[in-house]
Amino acid sequence: MSEISPEQRTAFEAAAFRRLLEHLRERSDVQNIDLMNLAGFCRNCLSNWYREAAEASGVPMSKEESREIVYGMPYEEWRTQNQGEASPEQKAAFERNRPKE
Repeated sequence: MSEISPEQRTAFEAAAFRRLLEHLRERSDVQNIDLMNLAGFCRNCLSNWYREAAEASGVPMSKEESREIVYGMPYEEWRTQNQGEASPEQKAAFERNRPKE
């Protein structure tokens, strides 16, 4: 791989993150519990990581603000429009794979 500058790396990572958000917004049929069960993270995790990065840089940000950035709309609005009830199988898988905090 050719050498890339720190600025290029940041730009590429930012572009990939924006594309990930776009993809997740397009795939609102994929539930957060499915993401957690398969990948160990979900949209809420991304919003938490975003908020933590902002706060580490001295930019205060609320949970609601970071979720709106990730979801592209207020979280409660997204939940109303897109979130279904988790099946017993999904809930059981989540409990087996639940992140240890």
